[in-house]
Amino acid sequence: MGISRDSRHKRAATGAKRAQFRKKRKFELGRQGANTKIGTKRIHAVRTRGGNSKYRAIRIETGNFSWASEGVSRKTRISGVVYHPSNNELVRTNTLTKSAIVQIDATPFKGYYESHYGVLLGKKGKTVADEETKRSGSLTRKLASRASDAKIEQAVSAQFGSGKLYAAISSRPGQSGRCDGYILEGEELAFYLRRLTAKK
Repeated sequence: MGISRDSRHKRAATGAKRAQFRKKRKFELGRQGANTKIGTKRIHAVRTRGGNSKYRAIRIETGNFSWASEGVSRKTRISGVVYHPSNNELVRTNTLTKSAIVQIDATPFKGYYESHYGVLLGKKGKTVADEETKRSGSLTRKLASRASDAKIEQAVSAQFGSGKLYAAISSRPGQSGRCDGYILEGEELAFYLRRLTAKK
């Protein structure tokens, strides 16, 4: 029969069956879910109405994730789905959809933080200067002035020690073929950490 997005097949609020006054139409068409998984990049182009295209990500393993408080974004690897607000089955099967909470590789962000502030993440109070590296005087002064602004949330800093960060997906992999998102911080991170501990 095909998946349909019409509402004519639904019953009325009273429970009455509606009369069928026409057949299915092309503009009411629905398609199978993408069920995007983590793996080597595989994207299908789908021709849609008006000759436009959608890009179905069948498998994807990397995405651009932004760190809002620092104002930077980096391309990084996705490790796995840890929580999904709509369905636990999507966590078990590692299915990537919008609003899924995933773990991503922290290395690109750690590298940025250390080069920008000269402070080592995951190691208490250590600076890059403590490690044996040659730096010019102007760069040393610049890093010293920036180090005073290097404030990072405790819950985020703790994650850098494990090398994985919690992030939310904000793009729609089954529609755009991309898996982009943002690192969780503040109240949002606290909320999802509570959910994750409650689930266990």
